[in-house]
Amino acid sequence: MRGRAIVPPAASWHGEAWRFGAIGIVGFLIDAGVLTWLVRGHHWGLYEARALSFGLAVSATWYLNRRFTFANRAGADRSREYARYFATQSVGALINLGTYIAIVAALPGVADWPVIPLAVGSGVAMLFNFLAARHFAFAAPRLNGSGLARCGDSLNDA
Repeated sequence: MRGRAIVPPAASWHGEAWRFGAIGIVGFLIDAGVLTWLVRGHHWGLYEARALSFGLAVSATWYLNRRFTFANRAGADRSREYARYFATQSVGALINLGTYIAIVAALPGVADWPVIPLAVGSGVAMLFNFLAARHFAFAAPRLNGSGLARCGDSLNDA
């Protein structure tokens, strides 16, 4: 484990959630800033700029969450971990959009207040992203009752 602190899950859950949320705000600022800079400052198309801004935001949040939120869960195989994280964040983005579309379709009156379905979609996606990051992208090695990793599980391949 190379000097990583082991924090009991009950004690770390709330702290992880708060750090994940704060890092999500940083990710949003990166995403919005890069998107605006590319579209307004460099005349990029909306979709091309969004693809780059999303990728940069996900990369930044992966690093920050790896370093500060899930440091005791981070594995040695960074590329595998990054691929899992990017995949979960991509699914979360689709959940966000799907929730937004579903609410707008079901409640046409919210068209005057699009921030409402946006906020609901963001909240649902954030919950999914946190749980997926915690239990899949940064999954801690599974331990047996003795505190040892089970056969076939690597402490470095979390």
